[in-house]
Amino acid sequence: MSFEPVWGPNSRAIILGSWPSPKSWEQGFYYSHPQNRFWPLLAALAGEKTPGSIPEKKALVLRHGLALWDVLEACDIEGASDASIKNPVAVDLPGLLEKAPVRAVFCNGAASHKLYGKLLEPATGIPAVKLPSTSPANASFSMERLRQEWGRALGPWLDAGNNG
Repeated sequence: MSFEPVWGPNSRAIILGSWPSPKSWEQGFYYSHPQNRFWPLLAALAGEKTPGSIPEKKALVLRHGLALWDVLEACDIEGASDASIKNPVAVDLPGLLEKAPVRAVFCNGAASHKLYGKLLEPATGIPAVKLPSTSPANASFSMERLRQEWGRALGPWLDAGNNG
């Protein structure tokens, strides 16, 4: 079973990962590996300080009109290697979309984008934007380069969350 989605009545865009890393499972929340750049990146894009606790992380997501989840409800995986994913089972994103006003989908990395396209896009009808992974395994992307790419794509949606 995956983590529960983070969403609220003002969630206009969702960021989807593939599957939690072992460190995230250990900590009980998304992107908990200390070298994953997701939380510092999202905070920088939102003009806020990096959240530390799970409630602070959830609040950051919700304050900016976002939602957060993974593409997969279950799978077989070796460690944190997305390339090893077998037997993927998708989350019920269509069910969430009936409750949340999400109009845009962003995938954190190539694996989540590929899985979303295969398993969920046919049901949601919303094409996803593939963003470079915030994983420490994506060493070819500096924090500044991630900030540019994510900011270009996600920036307008962060603004929408602030204004509505």
